[in-house]
Amino acid sequence: MFRIQRAAFTCLIALPLSFLAAGPAAAGTADCGPGSLPEFNAADFPGHPSIDNKWLPMEPGTRSEFSGTVTDLSSGTPETHEHRVVSIVTGLTKKIDGVWTVVLWDRDYSDGILAESELAFFAQSKHGDVWLLGEYPEEFDAGRFSGAPNTFISGLDGAHGGFAMQAHPREGTDAYTQASAPSIDFLDCARVVDRNGSTLKIDEFNPLDGAAVGHQQKYYRAGVGSYKVTASGGDSQEVLNLDRTVTLDAKALASANDRAKAQDRHGYKVSPDIYGQTPRAVER
Repeated sequence: MFRIQRAAFTCLIALPLSFLAAGPAAAGTADCGPGSLPEFNAADFPGHPSIDNKWLPMEPGTRSEFSGTVTDLSSGTPETHEHRVVSIVTGLTKKIDGVWTVVLWDRDYSDGILAESELAFFAQSKHGDVWLLGEYPEEFDAGRFSGAPNTFISGLDGAHGGFAMQAHPREGTDAYTQASAPSIDFLDCARVVDRNGSTLKIDEFNPLDGAAVGHQQKYYRAGVGSYKVTASGGDSQEVLNLDRTVTLDAKALASANDRAKAQDRHGYKVSPDIYGQTPRAVER
């Protein structure tokens, strides 16, 4: 349920362009890129957001903790850092590109220090596929806020949402676009490489990286969502495993909602031209 290492793919997550469950958004292509963006229609989404796709369920109050490492190979001498991600499905919704979305709040820690706090916006269409429609990731340097340069919102500044998860993922189908934001050189693509019973493996990559493209392999379990991440190629390689998932009680969820709303308000000051053009996040 999280997006990870933007250079290799970044946090998750679209209807395959050769989608097997035919619908208005289905389109076939062997390539993934700006010319193969999925067709988006706000009318394909319900008025109240709910995500029950078995591969990427998002029940409000779900708190998932992941731990692992990130190895940086860019300097020639491998440098490995501890990595931890805390992901909460909030009880908030925010309207993005005409669609009411589920607000996911992720916090990303490197060697125990907060490196990024991100609000990500997902919605499930009436066809069952889950879309990613935007991200507001605040970055931190030595624990201090340093900006949010990788913000993108579908429908603004050329950004386009894509498929976080297919309704019926199957191996052997074409690669598909997960999200595109040309102004920040952001293009996420994915391909289903294995589906075996209740488990699913998806390979994710950014074709804009060219010869230096890195790949992330994300593993999903039906009814659980993402439970493991591995990497191959690229300068930054991440490995994560799901440690535990709990359901927050009403008090803890209310606290998470308040903190996510505080970041939402901050976004209007940090990114007035993009994030500031969206309606405020509100309780569902």
